[in-house]
Amino acid sequence: MLKPNHTDKYYTPIQLKLPLEIERIIDISDPVYSFNEIMNHIDLKEHLTVKEHGIGRPRCDSVKMLKIILFSFMENGYLSLGNIEKSCKTDIRYMWLLDGMKPPTYVTFGNFIKNELSESVEEIFGVVNRSIFDYEHVDTDHAYIDGTKIEANANKYTWVWKKSCTRNRDKVFLKVTGLIERINAEDLLYFGVRFEPRSEYAIEYIDQMLESYQLTMGIDESTFVSGKGHHKSNVQRKYEELKGYRDRLKNYARHIEICGEARNSYSKTDHGATFMRVKRDYMGNDQLLPAYNMQAVICDEYIAAIDAKQYASDMDCSDGKVQRHLRSLSEVSCG
Repeated sequence: MLKPNHTDKYYTPIQLKLPLEIERIIDISDPVYSFNEIMNHIDLKEHLTVKEHGIGRPRCDSVKMLKIILFSFMENGYLSLGNIEKSCKTDIRYMWLLDGMKPPTYVTFGNFIKNELSESVEEIFGVVNRSIFDYEHVDTDHAYIDGTKIEANANKYTWVWKKSCTRNRDKVFLKVTGLIERINAEDLLYFGVRFEPRSEYAIEYIDQMLESYQLTMGIDESTFVSGKGHHKSNVQRKYEELKGYRDRLKNYARHIEICGEARNSYSKTDHGATFMRVKRDYMGNDQLLPAYNMQAVICDEYIAAIDAKQYASDMDCSDGKVQRHLRSLSEVSCG
């Protein structure tokens, strides 16, 4: 008796067929070819730290990992390490860049970025930029600069205005002057001591007055009373009031220092962001939002330099950094 044939249960009708050369699958106009050609013209090993290993698994090729990371960010702008690992396993272009190497895990990518790229990535970007400009003979004598406002990753209602801090600081100066006159007339007159009023008060001068007032009046802060049912003495009230003015002046001085000389505001959750009007006003009320002024320098349709500025006006963003960068590019191209 013949046995029944059950072979139809042990195979799938979909069979994966790959050519011997993966490159045949990738479209000829894909940017991965241009990217790989530029990267192959650069000696990347001199910018990467090479660490010898004794036992364990062999290390991944640092050049190939750098290509994977740069290409993933070039294609997507931002990509998580988990998605980079997934692309190495599913995207044929990433497999071609790996060139037979086993796809690294997201932990391997994280350690590589932390240990080998954190200090040299800016240098690598500069080398890649100069290599492209030298290869394409880009004219750096003519540059076009344009910018746009990009909203910062900061809370919307965390503004600090320098003009407001300056006005409140001047009001505190007047209150300190009035308090000093009362202290001189009511307390220090009997001890032959006098505090000199000023138009502006430094933090150090107020600290000296607090120390002198404490020694002259024999003030012991451990004996201070507070809360309901306790009556503060006039000396305690004046001492605490002067101390509160000092703390407020410290706060205003810190805000003004963070703002600097060239801008008038900053965000509490992102000190580098300045409140300005952006093009995409989703609030619909022309409200100022924490943002950066992104300035890009274009030479022959190539981005020569890009920088994030803190100033709303494009005129305030011009400095010598762009000129120095273009000069370095032109020296490489001439060489």
